[in-house]
Amino acid sequence: MEKAQRLISLDVLRGITIAGMIIVNNPGSWKHVYTPLTHAVWNGLTPTDLVFPFFMFIMGISTYISLKKFNFSFSLPLIKKVVKRTILLFLIGLFINWCAKGMCSFQELRIPGVLQRLALCYFFTVIICTNIHEKYIPALITVLLLIYQIILVTGNGFVYGPQNIIAVIDQYILGASHLYNDHGIDPEGILSTIPSISHTLIGYCIGKICIEKENIHSKLEKLFLIGTVLLFAGYLFSYGCPINKKIWSPTYVFMTCGAGILLLSLLIWIIDIRKYQKGFKLFTIYGVNPLFCYTAGELLFIALIHISIGGNTLHTWYYQHVLAHYFGDNCFSSLLMALSIAVVIGIIGYTLYRKNIYIKI
Repeated sequence: MEKAQRLISLDVLRGITIAGMIIVNNPGSWKHVYTPLTHAVWNGLTPTDLVFPFFMFIMGISTYISLKKFNFSFSLPLIKKVVKRTILLFLIGLFINWCAKGMCSFQELRIPGVLQRLALCYFFTVIICTNIHEKYIPALITVLLLIYQIILVTGNGFVYGPQNIIAVIDQYILGASHLYNDHGIDPEGILSTIPSISHTLIGYCIGKICIEKENIHSKLEKLFLIGTVLLFAGYLFSYGCPINKKIWSPTYVFMTCGAGILLLSLLIWIIDIRKYQKGFKLFTIYGVNPLFCYTAGELLFIALIHISIGGNTLHTWYYQHVLAHYFGDNCFSSLLMALSIAVVIGIIGYTLYRKNIYIKI
């Protein structure tokens, strides 16, 4: 598989994921959301629960490709780059949380978040993979997940409430005012970062397979095999370890990574083997500037709900007086609102894409 072709497949998967993140995060009304576009209340898995883990999985693949340029060696230039990017991602995440809360005081600022988790997982993945031989990484992934499973089992980790060990640790270290309170549990908290690192490391291992110099059909067979094994392992082990996004359970890691690998395999087959690319160019627009598009989508939504004109916020005016007026106050109008934001970000992304501008965050 040629490098350009391989990267197209990855960009398409990344673009599908980013478009999905924008759509599920920005409905017209949280009272009217189609069930597949909502998260599982506790245990279980919906299509929406695949979006964020897919992006983390893709970040692992991209990290392998990036570290290859540094010969997988720990060096001062590399660590400077990694620390700079980690801090930048974390600060942007905090900025989004600050804006979403109406520019609140620090005492009310939520510290965890999507970009914050990406930042930490990226940092630890680079540190691990430049200091440990790649043949030991699968064992490390297993150890991290086993340790986390033990923590969950011994610390009420499957209880949906403030007595959950995840909630206890987060509140002790960060304080309740700095957390998203879902029955006392923050879905991007401290302890659940452990399996998230394993999640990214799985993506890193898949990145190695994707750019190995071997027949594309052999790569595809490996990917299908690994993806299927992980998917079934997640399902089978779910009887003792429920699939749960909010605590990022080990089975959730297996299921979502397995699904991500299988989707990537499908895209490689369609784009690289069957040579059908035209129908996927739309997603490339989001995929080549993923973090910029995600951040822009979040900030646009925040602007819409905070900027008022004539006594109504822009969000309320557009949703109530345009979408709901013509289509009703329902799930369809709510989805149209989310799609509208995705289209605006797509137009911005297309402009950047046409001008070969790549904003690296």
